[in-house]
Amino acid sequence: MEFLKLIEKLSNARGVSGFEDEVLEIARDYCKDFAEFKEDSMRNLYIYPNYNKGNRPLVMLDAHADEVGFMVQAIKPDGTLRFIPLGSWNEKALPSSKVQLYNTDGVTVSGVIAAMSPHMMTVEQRNAPVSYDNLTIDIGATSAEEAENMGAKVGMPVVPLSQFEHRNGIMFGKAFDDRLGVAIVLELLRKLKNEKLDVDIVGVISSQEEVGDRGIEAVTHNVKADAAICFEGCPADDVSAPPYMIQDKLKGGVMIRHMDSSVICTPRFVALSEKVANEKGIKVQFAVRRGGGNNGAHLVLANGGTPVIVAGVPVRYIHTFHSVAAMEDVNANIDLGIALCKELNEKTIKSF
Repeated sequence: MEFLKLIEKLSNARGVSGFEDEVLEIARDYCKDFAEFKEDSMRNLYIYPNYNKGNRPLVMLDAHADEVGFMVQAIKPDGTLRFIPLGSWNEKALPSSKVQLYNTDGVTVSGVIAAMSPHMMTVEQRNAPVSYDNLTIDIGATSAEEAENMGAKVGMPVVPLSQFEHRNGIMFGKAFDDRLGVAIVLELLRKLKNEKLDVDIVGVISSQEEVGDRGIEAVTHNVKADAAICFEGCPADDVSAPPYMIQDKLKGGVMIRHMDSSVICTPRFVALSEKVANEKGIKVQFAVRRGGGNNGAHLVLANGGTPVIVAGVPVRYIHTFHSVAAMEDVNANIDLGIALCKELNEKTIKSF
């Protein structure tokens, strides 16, 4: 499968937290010729490439499968649906967006997050804050019974209905957090089979990151990694921050995170990443964040302490229905991932 086609399939796949099945099917298909798989009940997928030898340090390459979305909470008498978020959203951007309800039995129902026509709005309604208490999904039903007959049920996951596009190296689509990271991990697993390594590799496509890094907590009990790299889709700040504060810009290369509110990445591992990137001519940029969080926060605590770095792709308008990212930043992450895996060995890992 062409790599760009892989990204398209991953972006278009439906996979909110807890319902990541479609993403895992794509991952299995991409790696089926060179890897074995394990999967746990939380929908964490473990990918073991056949070039592992079993007597070397184990390096985990992690990316989370889930995207931000919603879940149906209740069906109102008029047939519209109350819903709650799975992950964090800018609520002001939600009204009039197209969505799709789905389940693992193949039922799909399209709808729109209702936005009142300006002709009907009072001054108070125009000035009222957007809240999940007054947002609904309209699937075209006129009663609760009709909505149920159309397939709507309490507990159904809901995803943005957005289609991937690509033009001149720029990608537009949903779920770039973290389907771009998933694509990077899968491509690294494929490409590393042609490299001389002193470590074994496990790819982890983890679940439920957007609702509190839940899947990776289970992963830490199932995989005893000696070092880990988390690949993320990260919020680009080049169209929102003053120039001196821009740390994650489109076409700026790999974002390597020093810290955020959840983790201080292993400083010596971060330093090695910078050294290797400079030697290989790979563009990198460094971020220090007051907020945010990622799976690295759990991996760094696992097994009595695991060296961790977070490498990211800058994504504009993250956690919205339509994001923007550059293919050259994805490729830079792949280049750095290969270079780091070739650099790591037992001695280097112990030096962290």
